[in-house]
Amino acid sequence: MVEVAREQQWRLPHPIAGTPLAHVALPLPLRAVLHRRGIATTDQAEALLCDQVPPSPHDHFPDLGKALARLEMACRSGEALAVCGDYDADGMTSTALLLRAFRFLGACPKAAIPNRMDDGYGLNPGMVEQLHDEGIKLLITVDNGVAAREALERAADLGVDVILTDHHTLPDQPPKAMALIHPATTPEHSPYRGLAGVGLAYVVARTLAVEMGRPEAIASSRDLFCIGTVADMAPLTGANRTLLKEGLQHLHRSRCPGVQALQQLAGLGDRPLVADDIGFQLAPRINAVGRIGDPGLVVELLTAEDQDQAFELGRRCDALNRQRRELCDAIEAEAIALLDSDPSPLPSFLLLAQSHWHHGVIGIVAARLVERYQRPAALLAADGEGLMRASVRAPEGFAVDQALQHCGHLLERFGGHPAAGGFTIRTSAVTELHDDLNRLASAWLDQRGQGLLVEPEALLTLEEINHDLWAGLQKLEPFGAGHPKPLFWSRGCRVSDQHTLRGGHRRLTLEQNGTERQAIIWRWPATAAIAQMIDLAYRVTQNHWRGETRFQLEVQALRTHHPAMEIHRVSGVYRMQRLGPNSLKLLNPAGESMVCNITDNGVLESDDSRAQHPYVAGLLQEACVGLGLRP
Repeated sequence: MVEVAREQQWRLPHPIAGTPLAHVALPLPLRAVLHRRGIATTDQAEALLCDQVPPSPHDHFPDLGKALARLEMACRSGEALAVCGDYDADGMTSTALLLRAFRFLGACPKAAIPNRMDDGYGLNPGMVEQLHDEGIKLLITVDNGVAAREALERAADLGVDVILTDHHTLPDQPPKAMALIHPATTPEHSPYRGLAGVGLAYVVARTLAVEMGRPEAIASSRDLFCIGTVADMAPLTGANRTLLKEGLQHLHRSRCPGVQALQQLAGLGDRPLVADDIGFQLAPRINAVGRIGDPGLVVELLTAEDQDQAFELGRRCDALNRQRRELCDAIEAEAIALLDSDPSPLPSFLLLAQSHWHHGVIGIVAARLVERYQRPAALLAADGEGLMRASVRAPEGFAVDQALQHCGHLLERFGGHPAAGGFTIRTSAVTELHDDLNRLASAWLDQRGQGLLVEPEALLTLEEINHDLWAGLQKLEPFGAGHPKPLFWSRGCRVSDQHTLRGGHRRLTLEQNGTERQAIIWRWPATAAIAQMIDLAYRVTQNHWRGETRFQLEVQALRTHHPAMEIHRVSGVYRMQRLGPNSLKLLNPAGESMVCNITDNGVLESDDSRAQHPYVAGLLQEACVGLGLRP
């Protein structure tokens, strides 16, 4: 969604000296993107572009050998064991992955996932006692467990072996378990450092199956790894990137009936999938169940062997996803109405509380408010006995975990990471908490600025949006957390046509130097005007319609185009103007001017000796980017 009611802060990319990554076979704008992301050498770029086989996990996880020995004993003896998961997509896919593998290898596994509403997060002593009473002597956690101190102590008291696989922050006191499989236990630069819960489950299952001589046991494991990794927004670097890139080539032909059913219900067809297909189509149908239903439904779906049964279970997941969307839309509308009806200025930290809101979806709505208002947000719902439970989200740069730690004396429980968190609080303390959070957010906003931050990574002309660029983007796939789809910008585009689409979207036809491209703006207000000449920030996609494929620009921000630009410094305002395809004019605060040309190699040349001064050269470099003379 593009916001038009708020001020935008455009931060154009820093100039690049010379030609970046000259020996890498990618279009210049994509090489500029990689360079600005810290990929400075050809070897680093090739490592991103080429598939690299991950090293043996035995060399990276110190406790893996102990864990595998115990699991192999369980599989060879047909032992009953429990897979203790979580109710999000990562936890549910991890659970299903291990259930499928362990059953094939001979064990008798069962799933044990807490209910979000009744049990809260993670392994608890009651679960341990119940499983022990059922005769289970081995637990393996996925996507949780390292913070379950009381549950782990109870397991030790009862003589139950516990293998922990988790990627959440390790506590100061090491968890009590027979084996710990955690990214933090790997060497500092290990490619396994970014694994989510499902990645750890995949490592365990694959290594166990290979060592037992039964690689067919993990026939569907890679598919579940792909879904869980993207759904959990794990960084797409290292082993995550290699395994996902490999898995996406085959995911559309999955042998798991549950995955087949999800793809059919999402209408994805028989084509290779990309990460966005998981993030926007498959993952929501799974996550919705954990948020407002019984997570056991997803585990049953992803472990089903009958296609008809899987499709029926998938239909139930699909229905819950529609219900989740309706809940989110209703709560979002109510939250916006509460903010709009308040005559006081918008607070720096948005904190809204309603007893009837659903715990399972308030985090999604909080994230939407962050996107809309560009400030931290917490939504609270009643939790009984004078308590409220909250989900918190924040823009990049505001550390949620640190903010909650600062206010910890007011909270009953809290946790999280820099971008998201949650807490439980007594109703009587909510006002004081909001005051404290407002002070923290105000100080942060004073430094950052309150408008929508627009940070494109490289300049494109409309002519450069072509098949060569698209082929280069395909080489850089998969995109996701830690490796996002590039945000480009173009300047001086004429809006030659526009149409309002159903759903409140706007389609534009853009023209620049004789080249036309189509653009789409999602959720654009019907009454908001668009200037005839604009600069825009966007991501490049393709639109498939009635057998025709076209490039499409998904607009993230736009502004009225101005042919000249200003750079504000302590000494005054410098004005820059483009004179031609390869030249610009700089006017300093005293009214003095100089002209500078740019060679084909990107070198600045001027007859004015002042252009060689580092301060002036820096201004000229910045002007080259802002005026479209550099990518």
